[in-house]
Amino acid sequence: MSAPLTFPWDMPPEEGEATEIGEGALWMRLPLPMALDHVNVYAFWDEDGWTIVDTGFDTRRSRKIWEKLLAGPLGGQPVARVIVTHHHPDHVGLAGWFQRDHGATLITTRTAWLFARMLLLDEQMIPVDETLAYWRSAGMHAEIFEDRKRQRPFNYVDIVADMPLGFRRVKEGDVIRFGGRDWDVRIGNGHAPEHATFWSRDCRLVLGGDQLLATISPNLGVYATEPEADPVGDWLESCERLAPFAEDSHLVLPGHKLPYRGLPTRMRQLIDNHHSALARVLDFLETPHTAVDCFPALYRRKIGAGEYGLALVEAMGHLNHLFQTGALTRTRRADGAWLWQRSDTHG
Repeated sequence: MSAPLTFPWDMPPEEGEATEIGEGALWMRLPLPMALDHVNVYAFWDEDGWTIVDTGFDTRRSRKIWEKLLAGPLGGQPVARVIVTHHHPDHVGLAGWFQRDHGATLITTRTAWLFARMLLLDEQMIPVDETLAYWRSAGMHAEIFEDRKRQRPFNYVDIVADMPLGFRRVKEGDVIRFGGRDWDVRIGNGHAPEHATFWSRDCRLVLGGDQLLATISPNLGVYATEPEADPVGDWLESCERLAPFAEDSHLVLPGHKLPYRGLPTRMRQLIDNHHSALARVLDFLETPHTAVDCFPALYRRKIGAGEYGLALVEAMGHLNHLFQTGALTRTRRADGAWLWQRSDTHG
């Protein structure tokens, strides 16, 4: 029987401060202007300087907090490396700033680097036609659609610093040394393509990013860039592949919420949670519905305006998975929305 989840620290470090989580290893937090109001970042000491793991958004506030951290807990010592677990803005936002202003080497996966560089160039003043078609295919409510199609959408460049050319690649099976420790690189998918996790060979630390969160599940979303994607299938495969490496004694350093122990239990939860969600959606789709119609079955709580976009893309993720495994069929409604229904061949 695997051990339950336990949390060695009840509270996160205060803004501009750090908590020591091991020899030469610090845990810090940066604020985010959203419901999930923070991202965890970490620093590991080597003789040539600090290795920073993930960075927060590129905002004036974040830069000021980092300047306070660099002068305070990091002792005014140089930043030699910045590791980015995946390409999402709260993790990569200030990587370019550390490169350009601090001379740090960027270390990440090739897919994370390519996505970040591509998205920095993709600035839109209004949603493009492909995005509008995707929203229609999900059955977005008409009043929300009309409002959003006139708004300037979120743009990566708004909160991610320009990234100078060049990075050091890590990939599945690599061993990388930083913080006086050797780390095995193990890759997850689903929440973000080629998401790097790092498992220390010299102590019980695991850097989990958003792949190994304790009390929340990362978003598994489908976007207009790849409308037929199956992030749920990618996620389940990753969890099953990573689970055999998990041990009760591991101290997991996640991208959000609190560090924890009990990783084998959490891996099973991360798998079971999505199988349960898929089963609920299948039951609901005895009659045909759009992705947006599936919100109550999938989330079992009211979805507000601030959560609507993430809820929509994750609903599409679950439906794509069920469709691609043969459990659902789909037909186009006159307005362009997909109507999904349980397959006759699915018991």
